[in-house]
Amino acid sequence: MSIHLKTSLGNIRRAPFQAMAAVSVLAVTFFVTTLVSVVVFSSEQVLRYFETRPQVIAFLTDEAQQEDINVLVNKLSSDARVNSLRLVTREEALNIYKEATRENPLLGELVSPSIFPASIEFSARELNVAQSLIDEVKAESIVESVGFTATLGGESAVSDVIDKLNTVALYIRSAGAIAITVLAGTSFLVLMVVIGMRIITKKNEIDSLSLIGASPWFIKSPIVLEAIHYSVMGVTIGWLVASVLVMYATPAILKYFGDIPVLPKESSHFFLLLGAILVGELLIGFMIALLGSLFAVSRTLKFTK
Repeated sequence: MSIHLKTSLGNIRRAPFQAMAAVSVLAVTFFVTTLVSVVVFSSEQVLRYFETRPQVIAFLTDEAQQEDINVLVNKLSSDARVNSLRLVTREEALNIYKEATRENPLLGELVSPSIFPASIEFSARELNVAQSLIDEVKAESIVESVGFTATLGGESAVSDVIDKLNTVALYIRSAGAIAITVLAGTSFLVLMVVIGMRIITKKNEIDSLSLIGASPWFIKSPIVLEAIHYSVMGVTIGWLVASVLVMYATPAILKYFGDIPVLPKESSHFFLLLGAILVGELLIGFMIALLGSLFAVSRTLKFTK
């Protein structure tokens, strides 16, 4: 293995411009891959955050009995689709109203708890189940109407908001996947060309090794290791540049989004995210190098015989 490693490193030193071409393309590929991975992660965090933002308020009828209310509360509490739940009595509703109108105390003195209906506030764990959950609550006999604490433009707009958020996340993932696929395909082709040129320049050496009985893997090993070197260097450079850019922009991003956890705020979680991306990219880079080099070797040797 040490002989093959020395041979592969020697090949890189003898053709630095070919090596630079392969590494540069791979670096650009994994630079974009790192940024896309971070953006996809952030979009998922934003989507997860807003999944629970539309707080649903089920206003209960005046005739609702405490037993019926308890049954509905227990039913929603045991529903896996419900993220949080709160029962608001008439008195609590009056206190909320007084707090909202504390700058004008006269408004709070003119009302009594009897004019405020009791209500159940809850939020869904996932946006794609929110509408069905709302429809089920509306069908309850003790529910008079359903409202929303978030400014969503009314009940009819909830499904539109849900669809828009899911659509944006889908577009981000799709665009990222297309960009990464195109760049990975380009890297694969460039790597094949570089490895093919390397095989052609070493054709006599390969023929000599074949004549003296060298195994096919002994001949291919330096070429495969050379491709892996290109891949590791390209992944490291692309990931490092993208990571520095993300770290530089993170304070401004967190400040802009406020309470929305678009990126991990703790350093350990942040570097864990970048480390996970690096490991994934190294695996992808290894596969590109292995498949590209083996395919290039088989095709080039076939047409040079």
